[in-house]
Amino acid sequence: HALGWACWKTYLGRPHTDGVRGAAMGILGDSLRGSRPEEALPVLEANLALNKRYWSNNEQEILIAQSAIASCLDVLGRCNDALVLKREVYARLVATLGVSHEHTITIGNNVASSLGQLELYDEARLFVRDQLLPVAQQSPGPNHELTLTLLEILAQTLRTNPEHTRDDLLEAEAIMQDVAQRRRQVFGPTHPNTVRAADMLSRVRRDLARR
Repeated sequence: HALGWACWKTYLGRPHTDGVRGAAMGILGDSLRGSRPEEALPVLEANLALNKRYWSNNEQEILIAQSAIASCLDVLGRCNDALVLKREVYARLVATLGVSHEHTITIGNNVASSLGQLELYDEARLFVRDQLLPVAQQSPGPNHELTLTLLEILAQTLRTNPEHTRDDLLEAEAIMQDVAQRRRQVFGPTHPNTVRAADMLSRVRRDLARR
């Protein structure tokens, strides 16, 4: 975060309406987010307020600022508050960029992850299966990292739901078998994502063996 502070101090004296000053504030907030989130949050919130006040016509920058706050809230353990912001950003991206835009799908991926973490299993499953996967399979395509991650989220949701059935586990197994194979083909057998997919597949199979 030293670089973030240095960047901020360089442009601190500029007017609030200066775009470079605003960008420096965002950089500072991002640099603090991972290690000192409690300090990052007010910086990121101030950056969002400035964007709304002086650059309200630049909706993409506002959405980026909101996404940064949501990420910071996740780090702080305020996952419900983060989900509210993520839903808002996703809805605006659907309205402005469309459902099949890669950035929209990326934020949708974040929404789905939050739903799973908050144990909103049914909503997560329906959101991924009915809204995100159909567009992701077409564009950016079945072997894209976004699509594979969405499939993993779906399988994990089916597996971790305490009310899952054997059919749910069989579906999760089929999904992860496909994902593991695709990851081996695209990234190679030793890539961390390939290893993770194989581990997820093994866990699903262990769950099935216990039923």
